[in-house]
Amino acid sequence: MIDFKLLTFITVAKTKNFTKAADILNITQPGVSQHIKALEEYYKVKLFNKKGKQMELTSEGTLLFNHAEEVNRMSKLIKYELHNKSSIFNRYYVGATLTIGGYVLPKLIGRYRKKHENTDIILYVENTESIIKRLYNGDIYLGVIEGPFNKSKVNYEKLRDDELVLAVSYLHPFASKESVTIEEVLKNKLILREKGSGTRKVFENKLINSGYSLKDMNIYMEIGDITALISLVESNLGCTIISKEAIKASVNANTIKIIPIKNFDIIREFNFVYLDESQYDFINDFIGFCKGDN
Repeated sequence: MIDFKLLTFITVAKTKNFTKAADILNITQPGVSQHIKALEEYYKVKLFNKKGKQMELTSEGTLLFNHAEEVNRMSKLIKYELHNKSSIFNRYYVGATLTIGGYVLPKLIGRYRKKHENTDIILYVENTESIIKRLYNGDIYLGVIEGPFNKSKVNYEKLRDDELVLAVSYLHPFASKESVTIEEVLKNKLILREKGSGTRKVFENKLINSGYSLKDMNIYMEIGDITALISLVESNLGCTIISKEAIKASVNANTIKIIPIKNFDIIREFNFVYLDESQYDFINDFIGFCKGDN
């Protein structure tokens, strides 16, 4: 178990505020101050500088924060590993981005569990940024993500490719066309995923690499929920760029139509990501199963 004073320090470093940290940790603000003071006395360094209403880490504080985060992550992983060692049922924590977690991974997990009846997989479904944070925090063993990430900081393995497409209602003006240009798309009412999502980031990167500015986009709505986004498009409130996987049911039901964008294919990867091999047997087995069953 991580020292509570270090947990207090991590919380202050993230919130940059003693009062907010106290609320999160359910302790008093003087208690937070005492914990930080005790750490500064123990390490004989100043950990924070006050800038306005915010607490900013010193260079020494930043160093301690990086080490404390790793200690916290390892503490969680050890707890999970000891639980699995002493339990009949093994429990593993996996994170997936919204497209993968909503439309790809559930069926794979279901089939995996049929082969491993004593295994429980707890699935977190969030956007790419949140899944990466969970991985660094030690909340999950393995992530499956759809957006760009720093490949120098994690171990990764490709699951497969995915295509982003232009989706519209059959009542949309684009529906009568065989294809459209990216310029036409950018001028239309765009309903996009929220910032931080893998889908949004891949689309934005493609635009920038093709010489367009993000200011060229006519963003009508930003939606964090894929189901809601699809419903808005089906209701002809705008068009969207979305994974082909996410709209299979709508395409089959003839409520959404895919319109090709001339000379503007958007291909991305679904990748497994993990930090270490402390749970190598599970990670290796699950990745192998998913790739073989894919």
